[in-house]
Amino acid sequence: MKFELEDYHRGVTDEELVADLRGLALMLNKPSITRDEQDKKGKFHSTTYIRRFGSWHTALEKANLKDNRTPMNLPEEELFKNLEEIWIKLGKQPKYGDILKPFSKYSVDTYARRFGGWHKALEKFVTYMNKEEDVSSEEAVKKFRIEPSTKHKTSRTINWRLRFVVMRQDNFKCKNCGRSPATDPSIILHVDHIKAWAKGGETVLENLQTLCSVCNIGKSDL
Repeated sequence: MKFELEDYHRGVTDEELVADLRGLALMLNKPSITRDEQDKKGKFHSTTYIRRFGSWHTALEKANLKDNRTPMNLPEEELFKNLEEIWIKLGKQPKYGDILKPFSKYSVDTYARRFGGWHKALEKFVTYMNKEEDVSSEEAVKKFRIEPSTKHKTSRTINWRLRFVVMRQDNFKCKNCGRSPATDPSIILHVDHIKAWAKGGETVLENLQTLCSVCNIGKSDL
């Protein structure tokens, strides 16, 4: 096979670029298109548009297409929850190239704009999550206190931050069968009480473990 350079689009006109955007949007029957869609199905790569127009948003404006950017007022917790889900699926720290739709709800640019860079976004996430990990059992009892009419000192509900800390502690694998979403995307992980809530078990780090949905159901049947 002959070795060739990729197509060079420096000389293409603005009109040709805009026409390709509009044509792809028409083909997909959508009011807007993402960079990923352009890269996969368009004639020109999205970086060509960014170099020419300064940003993907401006390129969409030129083509009279709808802005598909994530709102800047999106709560940080929502962005962190999305990172948590990706981290669990991968079983490790996500990299810049992992933050793609539909695998990620939000683009890597969303994180970069909000936190001043992708690495800074990860640093903010780790700081936020470690607030949960630093909570001792005694402090957790105070934090999750419920009505004194019950025998429990903590809530039965496992909040998403504590869930992530437990899964990370268990290397994002089922403690029973060892399976992980990182090697089998069909695997769904749950966080379960080791000593059942109904038998007096509390919602504290040392009484929680990671189980896949199959093992968790099997445990419930015992």
